[in-house]
Amino acid sequence: MTQTRPGGWLARRLQRLTADDSTIDAQELRAETDRAGCELVSACRKGAVVTVTGRLKSVVYTPRETVPTLEAELFDGSGSVTLVWLGRRRIPGIEPGRTLTARGRFASFDGRKVIYNPWYELSAG
Repeated sequence: MTQTRPGGWLARRLQRLTADDSTIDAQELRAETDRAGCELVSACRKGAVVTVTGRLKSVVYTPRETVPTLEAELFDGSGSVTLVWLGRRRIPGIEPGRTLTARGRFASFDGRKVIYNPWYELSAG
């Protein structure tokens, strides 16, 4: 008698056929993170220098009384991190739907995950 492993091909195929679009998208983003050799946002620890990759869900210019900021929410399938560029009103190419890789020191304040002034690389396409 042949048994299918819980994580076998058939089980993965059935799960994919019955999953909703957002679940499939998250799985694909996590797989891309693994292929790129980056950390999952959910595994990042406060104070560590990390490299994350994912899709920008939102981009917001936040005028401040002293320093304007540009904030972008990066989602990698496991969680989100806010990328914050201080003193920037706009960065060409930083827009919702774009895929990018960011590197910087990971911070966490009141449950909000942040990387300030990250180095970044936009993906083609």
